[in-house]
Amino acid sequence: MGAELNDRSYGVVPPEILVSYDGLGFLQAMIAGTVPQPPIGQRVNFHLIEADKGRAVFEGQPDSDLYNPIGSVHGGFAATLLDSCTGCAIFSTLTKGETWTTLELKINYVRAITKDVGPMRAEGRLIHRGRTIATSEGDLKDRAGKLYAHATTTCMIFPAK
Repeated sequence: MGAELNDRSYGVVPPEILVSYDGLGFLQAMIAGTVPQPPIGQRVNFHLIEADKGRAVFEGQPDSDLYNPIGSVHGGFAATLLDSCTGCAIFSTLTKGETWTTLELKINYVRAITKDVGPMRAEGRLIHRGRTIATSEGDLKDRAGKLYAHATTTCMIFPAK
C-alpha cells in the first residue's frame, strides 16, 4: 500500500478496511505492520510504537529538514506528533465502524527542538470518552524525559453506520 522506510510500510487504508477494525485493533495492526503507517509519518519521520485502550505513543526524529528560518525545528513537528498521539488515544476507544475527527487542538511549547535533541516520544492519554465527544492530553519528551511541548484535544465521534 505504500513505500518502505525503516522496514515500515506507509499508505492509506481503504475505508472498508478501516471500519472492519475497532480502534485499538487498527492501531495494533499498524504497529504490527498488518496495515500501513500513515504517509505523513514518512514525510515528518515519526511512527506509532505503542497503543493500549485510551493511550497511544508515537516516536519521531527531528532533523534539519524540519527547520524553520530561525534554525530550530518548526512547531508543526511537535503539533503533528501531539495531534497524532492525542487523537489516537481517543481512536483506541472506538468500536468497530465508529469514526472520529479532531475538533480542537491546544498546544503549549515549552522549549525549542533542534536536530540534536534526538528521538522524541509523544504520549497521548484519554481524559474523557462520551458518546459523541472525547478529550485527551499528551506530551512530547526527549529520551531523557525532558518536556518540549504538551497539548489537549477535543474530538468528535461519529457512530457506526
